[in-house]
Amino acid sequence: MSFGRRVGLPGVEARTSIVLVVTGRVTRAAVPGLCAEMESLLYDPGGAGRAPDAGVDCDVGGVVQADLALVEAIARLGLVVRRAGSGRLRLRNASPELLALLDLVGLADGVDIGCGTGAEAEAGGSGA
Repeated sequence: MSFGRRVGLPGVEARTSIVLVVTGRVTRAAVPGLCAEMESLLYDPGGAGRAPDAGVDCDVGGVVQADLALVEAIARLGLVVRRAGSGRLRLRNASPELLALLDLVGLADGVDIGCGTGAEAEAGGSGA
């Protein structure tokens, strides 16, 4: 009898994260488009969920200015993710300014922060 070699850690299943990368300046007019893009990542053309158990990440490291339009986008993207049954939105590479804004408006508890390679991860930040 022969056994195939297992790939990865024993007892741990690989999960693929869904990642939306946001770059440039986010305006209020761009928010519906970002939500539509997130929905296209979460659902197939027939409307079925692609991977309900996959994590959903939003990489905001390429955003040039943290402002209330970006906060609105994050809040609405979080709603899209929750409505799809995919859990909570995780932010990657969030700037200290964005983290302060999220805390100021009371949304810091609505998303998981500290995922990725940004300054908050290097400082030992943990998920919310």
